[in-house]
Amino acid sequence: MTVALAEAVTTLPRAPGLAYEPKFDGHRLVVVRTVEGVVLQARSGRIVTAAFPDLAAAARQLPAGTVLDGEVVVWHEGRTDFALVQRRAAATAARAAVLAQSLPASYAAFDVLELAGLDLRARPYERRRALLVDLLLPLGPPLQPVPMTTDPELAATWYETLPASGVEGLVVKRLDQPYPAGRRGWRKLRHTNVRDAAVVGYTGSPRRPVALVLVLPVGDETPLVSSPLTPALRAEVAAAVAQASGPASGGSGDSGAAGATVTAIGLGEVPFRPLDPPLTAEVRHASARHPPPEVLRLRTDL
Repeated sequence: MTVALAEAVTTLPRAPGLAYEPKFDGHRLVVVRTVEGVVLQARSGRIVTAAFPDLAAAARQLPAGTVLDGEVVVWHEGRTDFALVQRRAAATAARAAVLAQSLPASYAAFDVLELAGLDLRARPYERRRALLVDLLLPLGPPLQPVPMTTDPELAATWYETLPASGVEGLVVKRLDQPYPAGRRGWRKLRHTNVRDAAVVGYTGSPRRPVALVLVLPVGDETPLVSSPLTPALRAEVAAAVAQASGPASGGSGDSGAAGATVTAIGLGEVPFRPLDPPLTAEVRHASARHPPPEVLRLRTDL
């Protein structure tokens, strides 16, 4: 299932016929309820059903032939915690069953693409939204529709006040819009400390990278060392490095040895392995140089 994407904007769009949804800090997840069972698909197309057995079990309440688009989140101390979602996503099948008890997942659904075998993607968002609410409200947690408003003032209030709950911004959609599969047909307004950065290198070894060396799109372009990567991100970066190093990539990839150094806060000069061409990562970074940038995910949709 090819999902819709969103184009980043820097100000809140205001016009008649717009809908606003909070953007939770989680993992994109497509829920497919078939006659035989449930399949959970990540944005990349990877099947992650085994990592979220609690959501798979809950999705069995859906009618066969239902496809939902949304975000899987894990709540901790009153807010969503992206690191805990990463931990859930990276778990083995055996470990996932344990984590489903201690770190239960929730599903913030924002669209229904198919219902009882009927493809709804050509229907306007306003109609799909009504069907989504009618479908999920009787079921209750952990499958829930995301909040939505057509009031730009309420949306602006959400944008200012909800980050304390783990909301990273807003997604804006047209009420008359079909589902824009594979296109940046939506708009997203994110808080300024979340941005894309160029990954010019990494510390550690090719098979076990420790942190990324980043150049942010603001400031003096001085490379920064990220905070340590989560296990899931280490595996993702290692796979990306291996692909970049292959003969089909056309780039030099990883040389196998640290070829440069970068100054890291509290660590002094740190050796790292350059990447050419660089990758792109989404990072969370405050305006100060400390703490270091936190890598949220590699950008594979560019």
